[in-house]
Amino acid sequence: MASKQEWAARLEKHGQGHLLRHWDGLDADGRDALAREIDCIDFDRLATLVAELVKGEGGTTAEADLDRIRPIDVARMPRTDAERADRRRAADAGEEALAAGEVGVVLVAGGSGTRLGFDGPKGTFPIGPVSSASLFQIHAEKLVALGRRHGKQPPLYVMTSHENHDATVRFFADHDRFGLDHVRFFVQGRMPAVDRATGAILLSGPGRIAMSPDGHGGTLAALAARGGDGRAPSCLDEMRELGARTLFYFQVDNPMVDVADPTFIGLHRRGEAELSLKVVEKRSPDEKVGVVVELDGRPRVVEYSDLPRALAEARDHDGQLTYWAGSIAIHVLERSFVERLVGVHLLPFHRAVKKVPFLDASGRLVEPAEPNAVKFEQFIFDALPEARSHVVVETDRRVEFEPLKNARGPDSPDTVRQSMSDLFGSWLEQAGAVVPRRPDGSVPFAIEISPLYARDAHELKAKIEPGTVIEGPIHLR
Repeated sequence: MASKQEWAARLEKHGQGHLLRHWDGLDADGRDALAREIDCIDFDRLATLVAELVKGEGGTTAEADLDRIRPIDVARMPRTDAERADRRRAADAGEEALAAGEVGVVLVAGGSGTRLGFDGPKGTFPIGPVSSASLFQIHAEKLVALGRRHGKQPPLYVMTSHENHDATVRFFADHDRFGLDHVRFFVQGRMPAVDRATGAILLSGPGRIAMSPDGHGGTLAALAARGGDGRAPSCLDEMRELGARTLFYFQVDNPMVDVADPTFIGLHRRGEAELSLKVVEKRSPDEKVGVVVELDGRPRVVEYSDLPRALAEARDHDGQLTYWAGSIAIHVLERSFVERLVGVHLLPFHRAVKKVPFLDASGRLVEPAEPNAVKFEQFIFDALPEARSHVVVETDRRVEFEPLKNARGPDSPDTVRQSMSDLFGSWLEQAGAVVPRRPDGSVPFAIEISPLYARDAHELKAKIEPGTVIEGPIHLR
């Protein structure tokens, strides 16, 4: 290990010498841990980010660009028999890819349940309306059901964070991997948090740098990183060996995702796309989802906070929002695209202003009352302009989008379980059952259908006697 003097010379060059302020009080293990964290930081790149995103000398989004955006072409939900027949043909192509073992699944699960008041990885949160099945269980069982239907179970790659990796791996082991044939865990990258005013890296302890995950855009680099001790093949290398050329990407907090949706995969492949997105129609100009647009003829996602008010509120002659296509973090990517991208292109970083506890000059831990720090995050949708071709597909939010984010109110366990129950109630109705509804159309009790019982309404129809009356909570499994 380098000496204190060698580390000091390196850090002073970048104006970060304060990171060694408590060095002399650390034991050998503490010094070694701090040195490893320092050694992982690209200080030249960090200096550029501080100049651009902290001190305001530049940025990743030019406001002038936003004057040149246009609505993007979207494969809208089918409304005619011809359009429905076309979707069925796309589904056939997606099912062929699944049966051939050419699809891999990437699940982003680096978050914790802090905002939910839950102690543990978010994926372990019990969300099943009746069974209290975890998010992880629901997603995994969808893959097991896909394997039963198509004869090949897609391999699953779960991206964790440094904070929740061990707990996530243990959770899957404790549940016998939920019947999955192939699951691999890989760890998301990290970036140091810096002081909002000065750009100085913050310390969270005498020998610890305040590090935070580098955003869902970090998934791409993490897939390309070698595993374990650096000698194991990367996830991308392993996917290539398995023959998985098309990757279905989604985030853990949405239990309603149609995982490895054959129709979406088929539309992506038919369009010879490298990166595709699912979108929903925004409920209002203020809904906090990124909007998929076209900028200078190229696709792009503009964060809701970056979209000028006039554009967010613009409407066409039918009264529909002009920029309505809300991104819901469900993508399909070609593995070859990810390989090309991580070799030649760095996704831009964005700033996130947050409250981050830190050690002050006296060594006292400060819990800030107001946002004091900048975290640096990459977004996976920033890869979109680099794709040689793309497809944007509309889906119905009632079927596929109800994320779990808050303890109460919107996007909370209550709203998610209600949306799941409403969806399963509609499946039962399509199968010929009678399901009571409240005046607002919601079902009045919990309904849950395990993916292992039925993956969709069509599969359920063969298992339900027409005229069956659902009179109370029910869990089909």
